[in-house]
Amino acid sequence: MSGCCDDKVFEGMSDGYKRALLAVILINAVMFFVEITAGLKSGSQALLADALDFAGDSATYAISLFVIGASLRTRAIASLFKGGSLAFIAIIILGSSLYRFLGDTVPAAETMGTIGFLALLANLTSLVILMRWRDGDSNVRSVWLCSRNDAIGNVGVIIAGIVVAITGAAWPDLVVAILLATLFLRSSVSIISQARAELKSGEVMQHDPC
Repeated sequence: MSGCCDDKVFEGMSDGYKRALLAVILINAVMFFVEITAGLKSGSQALLADALDFAGDSATYAISLFVIGASLRTRAIASLFKGGSLAFIAIIILGSSLYRFLGDTVPAAETMGTIGFLALLANLTSLVILMRWRDGDSNVRSVWLCSRNDAIGNVGVIIAGIVVAITGAAWPDLVVAILLATLFLRSSVSIISQARAELKSGEVMQHDPC
């Protein structure tokens, strides 16, 4: 016999998941300081964009941990905030990248490649840690999506560093930053859409519980 109460979605109520989330928060916080320092010194817009994402992830993962066990409505609202924050970061990156297109500063390609590779290792580690919990409610899924985006972005930073070294131009760095911002926007839309659906689902369940 199946009913609306049988289709349980993982909500993060697991000690193992909470420990995994704490580990990933620490990884992201450390990498933010590493990348923001390297990005400022090297003049790389892509590294700065990735550093902002590490900072955003640290904050939103902490929110994810905080709302575990809360009501569906509270978790969905937290996901809406996270989706909005991701969109805000993307807009900042797009704006600063377009501004940098007017300049002629060429970032340090070697630093881009080295730090990009270090960040990739950090994000792949996070993905391995979170692999068991890649599906769930919008709160859980947003963590997985952000970590996946970060790994993709790191590959882009490494490729941009190689192209910058070959061409001696700044445009590969700026293009990757813009592509990262676009990816962040798409994930933001996905997170917000799922959160809105959960809010509607919660309203239905209040009126018609199983």
